[in-house]
Amino acid sequence: MVRPVKDSKNTTVIYLDLMLYAILDVKEKEQQFVAYIWVDMSWNDDFILWEPDDFCGITLTYVPAVSVWTPDLTIEEMTEKDKAAQSPYLAILYDGRVRWRNDMVVVSSCKMKVYKFPFDTQKCKLSLKSVIQSDEHLKLKPLSSSENIREWSFEMMQTQSEWIFEDMTYSYKTVDNFGVNQSMIIYSITMKRRSVLYIVNFILPVLLFLCLDLASFLISDSGGEKLSFKVTVLLAVTVMQLLLNEILPSSSDRIPLIAIYCVGVFGLMMLSLLETILVMYLMEKVSASQEGRSGKDQSLSEDCEDKPCKGKFHYCLRDVKLKSCVPACGMSSGQTSSELLQVAKEASSSQLKEESYEFEKEVLKSLALLLGSMKEEEKPSYWSRMTKTINKVFFIFYIITASVFLFYMFYCWNSTEE
Repeated sequence: MVRPVKDSKNTTVIYLDLMLYAILDVKEKEQQFVAYIWVDMSWNDDFILWEPDDFCGITLTYVPAVSVWTPDLTIEEMTEKDKAAQSPYLAILYDGRVRWRNDMVVVSSCKMKVYKFPFDTQKCKLSLKSVIQSDEHLKLKPLSSSENIREWSFEMMQTQSEWIFEDMTYSYKTVDNFGVNQSMIIYSITMKRRSVLYIVNFILPVLLFLCLDLASFLISDSGGEKLSFKVTVLLAVTVMQLLLNEILPSSSDRIPLIAIYCVGVFGLMMLSLLETILVMYLMEKVSASQEGRSGKDQSLSEDCEDKPCKGKFHYCLRDVKLKSCVPACGMSSGQTSSELLQVAKEASSSQLKEESYEFEKEVLKSLALLLGSMKEEEKPSYWSRMTKTINKVFFIFYIITASVFLFYMFYCWNSTEE
């Protein structure tokens, strides 16, 4: 029941190995590492000794673990009690060497570095030490080298979940635990995440949503389909962000790159949506100005149709100068300037013989004003030109900004900085 030494000043040295048998789970949200391990320990018991020749050549025997003293070792990072049943027996050699092998399901705390998620590499530690005894009474030492432990773990590994086991090293030191110096061995387990599933299920869909938003520039701005399409794509990215929030821990010191990736894509889509709203507002101003102009032209044409042109052609021509209503005098708006000039001269020769050269000059001026107004109507309005310019400039800006942002994100993911 007590430490098996004949002299209480002697130190009991515990030689141990820890081998990783399976990586069961890594919980980023709770920052927990769940592993199935084997612990192989050996020590000397000064009160157990016999001569094999005196006992039929027996050099090894197995006794219940509760029959002899066992070290009170614990894993410092363990957060839940071991659910696996302890080994009921241990082996005793004739020279007093005691060997005990025990399997454990360890649920330990592990500070996750998710800055490069899902291309991250995690390093979790399992620190073994005595519960109460100081390093004067109990000292821990590794039994095998780091290379052997790593090779054995590779050979024994049964499952790795979504992780790839890369390395396993150890270090031993003396720590001060509440004023008591204790011997400790720290095993560091390095593992890398399998990122293929996250690329297919998360990163690639968000990138495709960005491509869809880029392709929406080909949709016409005249209707509301473009606006509704952009809002739908924006909501899809919002759903992806909510899924990401369920995976990443909220206690991370740095904002993960994948969160920056989602926020950046969301920001680009929001700018695209605001640009569409602005363009549609300008299109409304264009349509409103065209409706006002057509209503004005219709009222002017109705005024000219009410005016009699027979015998009073000079009054109608004076109205042309003021209101541009020559089509009301029996001529269509598609007639050329030469036809209008010919009609005007025939009318002046038949009905307005008393008019002089100044009257013909006035007619020519009125016709020139009419043709000028018709050419101005054929030109696109100021707001139409403005919307086309805004669309072209923003499209170029959108492509350049998105390309630079994506290049920066993939550069950060591939860099060695943690």
